[in-house]
Amino acid sequence: MKYLFEVHIREGHTAEEYADAWVRASEIIQQAAGARGTALHRKMDDPNVLIAIAEWDSKADRDAMESEQHPRVAEIIRSASHLCDIRPIGEFDEPEWVVMPPGGGES
Repeated sequence: MKYLFEVHIREGHTAEEYADAWVRASEIIQQAAGARGTALHRKMDDPNVLIAIAEWDSKADRDAMESEQHPRVAEIIRSASHLCDIRPIGEFDEPEWVVMPPGGGES
């Protein structure tokens, strides 16, 4: 499953400031059972809007990590809370099938 959230950097701060905290928290979170990776992307026409995509084996794995949140992760998140506003986009299942245009998929 994928968990997506949008980050809006507040005036006077930079995406790089948030990215520093995001990397530190992600390094810990990615040690949790079922964590498959995460990526942070900057919006092309607005450098102060980011999207994060975290991949998990299952919703249960992500929920378990959230319910037993590592104290250091909570501290990192608190320390970066003044930098931005975060809006969860949602949780998405892996698709049962994917439609790709000809030549756009795997061989």
